[in-house]
Amino acid sequence: MTALGRSSVRHIVALPDRGDVVELSWHGVTHTGYRRAANEDSYLADVPLFAVADGMGGHSHGDRASDAVVRRLQGAVDGDFVEPGAILEALSRATWDIHKLDEGEHGVGTTVTGVSLSLDHDRPVLTVFNVGDSRVYRFIGNELSQVTTDHSIVQEMVDAGQLTAEQAEHHPESNVITRAVGFSLEPDVDLTQLPLEAGMRLLLCSDGLTKEVPLERLRLHLAARLSARETANALVDAALAQGGRDNITVIVIDVVRAPKA
Repeated sequence: MTALGRSSVRHIVALPDRGDVVELSWHGVTHTGYRRAANEDSYLADVPLFAVADGMGGHSHGDRASDAVVRRLQGAVDGDFVEPGAILEALSRATWDIHKLDEGEHGVGTTVTGVSLSLDHDRPVLTVFNVGDSRVYRFIGNELSQVTTDHSIVQEMVDAGQLTAEQAEHHPESNVITRAVGFSLEPDVDLTQLPLEAGMRLLLCSDGLTKEVPLERLRLHLAARLSARETANALVDAALAQGGRDNITVIVIDVVRAPKA
């Protein structure tokens, strides 16, 4: 387990040549859970880049795979904004770091999902990236929506109309993913751009949260409008109360101020 970054009550980023600012607050937390001997999750939480990685490989160093990803992402930061190309390059470099850990057995990898503060023609936006089944959710206007799409066998079954989303969460193959960083393969990364809106909350998490806590419970925790720290800790506690069968990692980000469109 690796936890990089810091928690912030307020962090202000001045926008170049605009006189506007972006203000964020956030908190990250991770827990081994009650059933696992070790925590193979890692996270990075600091402006301008936030990420959650869920390592796979058990005795084959899944924890070191997730560590490699968040460290490469941290190394991609050079200023107040991170562009998509830098994220892709960092994940590519992490793949070969993991390959060295694997010693050619092709059995070590990690999911990764995250959000970066980026610029689009001098306009601040959020770049969401994802490989695997860790998730990013967006909460605004009392509505919670999943931004990322799981790269998993059961998601393919949902897309084909063979399962409902609720059935997928409890399917026996719900932990079988179709994409990862590692396994000696160049990562196939989804990228999505989100506008910044004041009052928006983002939830980044490993599946140790989402397999224990249903969507409506997630929404209610985010809607309670406690601080990012209190909300992140409450979500971990909710997963533990339901059994804590896997490692649990949560980052909550609040967009306190953002320029008007």
